[in-house]
Amino acid sequence: MRFFRRGDGETGRKPACLACGRGIVLIGWNRRQGGLGLGRPSGFGSGAQGYAGLKGWHMSERNDINRRRFMQAAAAGAIGAGLGLGRPLGAAQTIDTRSYNPEMEYRRLGKTGLMVSAVCLGGHWKRVNVMNQDFDRNRRDVVTRCIEQGINYIDACSYHEVMAYSKALQGRREAMYLAASYYEHEPRNPDYRTAPKLMESLDTVLRDAGLEYTDLWRITCFEPGGQHTFNTSVEIVKALTQAKKQGKARHIGISSHDRPWLKMMIEQFPEIEVVLFPYTSMSKKAPQDSLFDAVIEQDVGVFGIKPFASNSLFLGDSSPSSPQAAEDDRRARLAIRYILCNPAITAPIPGLISRHQVDNMALAVKERRELDVQEKAELEVYSQQAWANLPPHYQWLKDWQYV
Repeated sequence: MRFFRRGDGETGRKPACLACGRGIVLIGWNRRQGGLGLGRPSGFGSGAQGYAGLKGWHMSERNDINRRRFMQAAAAGAIGAGLGLGRPLGAAQTIDTRSYNPEMEYRRLGKTGLMVSAVCLGGHWKRVNVMNQDFDRNRRDVVTRCIEQGINYIDACSYHEVMAYSKALQGRREAMYLAASYYEHEPRNPDYRTAPKLMESLDTVLRDAGLEYTDLWRITCFEPGGQHTFNTSVEIVKALTQAKKQGKARHIGISSHDRPWLKMMIEQFPEIEVVLFPYTSMSKKAPQDSLFDAVIEQDVGVFGIKPFASNSLFLGDSSPSSPQAAEDDRRARLAIRYILCNPAITAPIPGLISRHQVDNMALAVKERRELDVQEKAELEVYSQQAWANLPPHYQWLKDWQYV
């Protein structure tokens, strides 16, 4: 692959390789036409930001591109988290990712270029006690079922989560992408607000977990991120870029519950590749000044946390024998389908406590995406009930109705 110069319709200049000046064929997302295609992409912003991730070949090489290489390049070149890639590719069109399953849908994680499953595994395991199972066995069983279903990313952001999932992945580390960090030793803790201290925290994570690297280091920031000074924000990005440069983190990002601060960070620091924030079945794109505008413009991947509003969406206790189990499964699938209708969301990351719950999430991905009129009305009722059932310490989720 070579870097390229974009074309200029006014001067007649053609897209060209910066190494030798010869013409190339571009493969990328054409916003105006609404799909992947060959030729000069339109509708992009200017400069590197507008063309992040696009790849090119010399015209003399284009006939050598085989089908697999074409599919991988097209997937890697699409602009926007999941834009144009929100449908299964099929067994004959495999892509380069971990634990690929032709029955699973894969979406591009922004400028990282990683293809992750449309639903991923959140680190939390709320209500796991209802499983009446050895904890380590439970975590390994859930991870095993995720791998079988093609779910290929785990988000672990605390000491206990990192320990649990690094153990569950022993002997199969490359089967899943793993984000590993200790929120306990990140900027919420006043002792960890400088780049050297944050790097010390990451080194501890890798040493404790026996990891050579983390696929994603996503620093957990203040829930009201605006409480960070700008200097602290700079230190966060400095640590992230240093970790990536040293190979300790393959990709980097941040997590916060503060929309204006996240928007500022995305716009001010193009180094940020991934963000995590709440997105539930009650959430929707704000009509003005939306966080998603910055996400799409900067080609940032998005993991949606709290998709089930801290289990407030459900009627039962999540146990396999719950009388409400079937109804709760359906509510979970409706919520996931609704969330995935937002193409800027790469993947929701619910915590899952059983193989059955993993299977239910895989089924949600396979089902018809768009909700019909009746399903929308039902989900609205369920979501309003979830809003009413939020415990006191989760009332803040209501602030994420418009994103």
